[in-house]
Amino acid sequence: MATPLWDLLRQLSAEQPLRMDMPGHHGEPLPMGFPWPVELDYTENGRTGNLYDNDPDAIQAAEALWAARFGMDQCLFLTGGSTQGIHAGLTLLAAPDSTIALDRGSHRSAYTGMGLLDLHPVYLSRPWLTDLQVCGATQPDDVADVLRQHPEIQTVCITSPSYYGVLSDIPAIAAVCHQAGTRLMVDAAHGAHLPFLGYRGFEAADVVVMSAHKTLCAPGQTALLFANGISGDAMRRAASMHGTSSPSYVMMAALDAVRAYMEGPGAAQYQQTVQLVSDLRSRWPSLHDLPALQLDPTRLTLLQRDGYAMAERLRQQGIYAELSDTGHVVLILTSVDTPKHIQRLEKALSKETWLAPEPCPPAPEPPQAVCSARDALFAPWERVPLAQAAGRIAASPIAPYPPGVPVVAPGEEISKKSLAYLAQIGYNETMADVVCQSFAERVPSDAD
Repeated sequence: MATPLWDLLRQLSAEQPLRMDMPGHHGEPLPMGFPWPVELDYTENGRTGNLYDNDPDAIQAAEALWAARFGMDQCLFLTGGSTQGIHAGLTLLAAPDSTIALDRGSHRSAYTGMGLLDLHPVYLSRPWLTDLQVCGATQPDDVADVLRQHPEIQTVCITSPSYYGVLSDIPAIAAVCHQAGTRLMVDAAHGAHLPFLGYRGFEAADVVVMSAHKTLCAPGQTALLFANGISGDAMRRAASMHGTSSPSYVMMAALDAVRAYMEGPGAAQYQQTVQLVSDLRSRWPSLHDLPALQLDPTRLTLLQRDGYAMAERLRQQGIYAELSDTGHVVLILTSVDTPKHIQRLEKALSKETWLAPEPCPPAPEPPQAVCSARDALFAPWERVPLAQAAGRIAASPIAPYPPGVPVVAPGEEISKKSLAYLAQIGYNETMADVVCQSFAERVPSDAD
């Protein structure tokens, strides 16, 4: 398998150059025996290429292999995680002070991105699946309705798959967006493995952000920005605004290597994981594919009353879940998980007394937006007891799981109705971040 960047760095290391540039370790072992592949850890030196320049180099060759494999025009390596990608994607698609349609269950990076770019959201809701205690997929008809009601929207941002593994119909949503002259960005941070399993659909979007480190064998913070109909120069410029000017060559080389692995033995090993998860779903209470619910075939979302307590019991047995809430425990299984790992997991699951999750009502309608997300995120703020927050403006999202969407988003008023809902679902946080009262008093309402 071709690995242009990985090969270049190994070749350069074999030449044993005298390194008088960054990083400061100059290729020598780190102190205290700290493990790190210093021999591959370079900076821009005329041979290694530059992530943010447009001259053809090994980095661009490695990115092009990702783009071709995923059916996209362009790919850009990210060393700041999907957060960097979300911020760069919004920079590419949404002009400052413009309106976007945003999946309300988006990652917090979308909310901080709105603050950085002064974007104004029209929120997209998801159907609440009462029996499963999760939000369903974003519906194309709902997107179409929002775009008809708000023709000023030029950018739609959705999340697929969700943290629980729920997939939305990206081609159908993209068709709706493009018919309305709108572009679609997909936060697919948890979906980098899916194209290697034969899943098609991401290529219908205009911008896609994926975390390699979440579901592939890649180091933390490694991620990918894909685009159609956008130049590589524009992508590099946008990403450079939100990332370090000294991206890690070790991390970029890992992105090169993990693609080659997935195009070789990795895909077959991941297919084995699909079967392992399917078997687990048949034996333990969990989310399953339904006519109206398509799931990531490798995401195991267990259904258990008081998932927090169950996750703690698993931790005591040396098993660490990705997410737990009042009704779920989410486990991420990847190509490295073997039947031996599954046996260890099932031994722990067999000790559980399984109870159906307590019903959780859907989140109420979003409260009134009093100021922009930018004003809320950059204003002076303070932390107050949640019980005393009624009438204050949220400075950060209040987003319990379930339902997994902000009950109150930055810039919205914390209403008595919102507080009553939080109490009803047993939200156990006692404090809330709110905009300082003195600042809030001089922030005009969006309606003014």
